[in-house]
Amino acid sequence: MNTDIIRLKQAGGPLKGEITIPGDKSISHRSVMFGALSEGKTRIRNFLTGADCLSTLSCFEKMGIRSQTQGDELIIEGKGLYGLKDPVDTLYTGNSGTTTRLISGILAGQSFSSRLTGDASIEKRPMKRVIDPLTLMGAKIRSEKGNGCAPLCIEPAPLRGIEYHSPVASAQVKSALLLAGLYAEGNTTVVEPVLSRNHTELMLEMFGGTVESEGTRATVTPAPVLRGCDILVPGDISSAAYFIAAALIVPGSEVLIKNVGINPTRAGILEVAKMMGGDITLENEKSGPGEPCADLLVRSSSLKGCVIGGDLIPTLIDELPVIAVMAAFASGTTHIKDAAELKVKESDRIMSISENLKKMGADVIPTEDGMFIEGGKALHGTVIDPYLDHRIAMSFAVASLMADGETTIENKSCVDISYPTFYNDLASLRQ
Repeated sequence: MNTDIIRLKQAGGPLKGEITIPGDKSISHRSVMFGALSEGKTRIRNFLTGADCLSTLSCFEKMGIRSQTQGDELIIEGKGLYGLKDPVDTLYTGNSGTTTRLISGILAGQSFSSRLTGDASIEKRPMKRVIDPLTLMGAKIRSEKGNGCAPLCIEPAPLRGIEYHSPVASAQVKSALLLAGLYAEGNTTVVEPVLSRNHTELMLEMFGGTVESEGTRATVTPAPVLRGCDILVPGDISSAAYFIAAALIVPGSEVLIKNVGINPTRAGILEVAKMMGGDITLENEKSGPGEPCADLLVRSSSLKGCVIGGDLIPTLIDELPVIAVMAAFASGTTHIKDAAELKVKESDRIMSISENLKKMGADVIPTEDGMFIEGGKALHGTVIDPYLDHRIAMSFAVASLMADGETTIENKSCVDISYPTFYNDLASLRQ
């Protein structure tokens, strides 16, 4: 008997209340990495304790980095850029692509050998996108199976700065190279086709590094030393996205989502919601060193279809599954394009979104780089296979709120990667 399921019923009424979502996953990963490579202590508030970020923490613990929790703070005791120790065991990254790709850049600059791998999903995800440019920098990094995927074996080698024109707009690729650039001779520049999220650049400056950003170019200067600092991790807009969508599609709803990161390189879902006619108000906006954030007041709205593509895609790639759910409840056609990157996430999200929406009765046509969704059809409950993808599971939990009957989500615990309390938080808004 499969006990890792959850059965969800239609909302039956508006969603009301306020919610504080967990810390941003991308920023939590980076705060541990930079804290480990800095001199002194780094204090991190609102650190996301999901499985992915704990994988990052575990990898650095294997390399001699000590951490402790005091109250609501995670304290990282940094050892400096050259203070990591040779790990006795393989570094295991679980299901985390961010951990695998970013730590590859750090390991390329170390004086010891390392082996890096993750779960079955990670061993299928493309790593050539970091292997190739790191090799151009002089790194000795290879795919153990010769298939461009993990496990990765990394040997010590002197690194040199390069200018790399990335074929994809990927914050993971950019960050891996900037991190390797801290150990290189000369500057390292990454040029992207479209600007990806810039958390690494912002955080590097907070730790005392030198990085210059202009348009889609980011250049890092080798750092003699980084200094530990205090980090307040804002709420993850990718996690907020589920509550944004839920409040927009369930009639009569009004939900306040507190302290959400609104970095422009991540906040594409706010633009899409506006394009679709969504009612979202930003309150208590805060800016300054680090990441901008705000409270989001979301009210139910009559949504309309739109075209989503181009430069917007890198700012909302992780939110496209729940945007597709929004589109199913909008009037007219929504066209998602330029999003072939969806195929190489935790699941092939073009397939997993399309198949599950069709099972609920939606009108969906998948394409090579996205999908067409004809909104307005009544959806019904069904059994959802999230393909062990946290974002698929959470997106279809949102769809269940407006689907007739009961929706069963299999492998429900896959959400623990990024949002362990998701189902309880969603239930707390039901009236």
